[in-house]
Amino acid sequence: MPDERRRLAARPGRGTVRYGGHGRGVVRTPHRRRTPTTWLAALRTARDDLGCTYFDWLSAVDEPGTGFRVAAHVVVLSPVRRLLVRTTVPHETPVLPTAVDVYAGAAWHERETHEMFGVDFEGHPGLDHLLLPESFEGHPLRKDFVLAARVAKAWPGAKEPGESDHGAPKRRQMLPQASPTRTSGAR
Repeated sequence: MPDERRRLAARPGRGTVRYGGHGRGVVRTPHRRRTPTTWLAALRTARDDLGCTYFDWLSAVDEPGTGFRVAAHVVVLSPVRRLLVRTTVPHETPVLPTAVDVYAGAAWHERETHEMFGVDFEGHPGLDHLLLPESFEGHPLRKDFVLAARVAKAWPGAKEPGESDHGAPKRRQMLPQASPTRTSGAR
């Protein structure tokens, strides 16, 4: 992994590299409104210079006050080495260039991330609905998304049947199993 660190560090504007547990490298790319191309440059460097030919997954995390942290996990298959490329896009304009030109396998993952978080991937061949119906409104994995089930019916607050005042029977108490006893003599 130190060779990868030197190769990435030698290419300006490609992000910072940190190595975590299990030998996984992490590349954090800065996202500036005028230069989001560092995301693609880091992915190209991972593929072309580091040999990360396998695209594993891409997803996002909604960080309130920070933005959406988008991560792509790519792998060198022989010997196995993993690299996590991350960037952050603001909530106001969640836009990144598509990685489909670098890794064709990113198409499905970008569609899912667009649908669940609302991150737009510029240049994507088709950000069609993947998991949700066409009539669905909103992005369900955002922290500001209101769960309709909680609005329609309030959570009763009971943790186990019989703990609330509605008269349901209590759950039967479970007793620990008896430990086997040793008997003397042959069997």
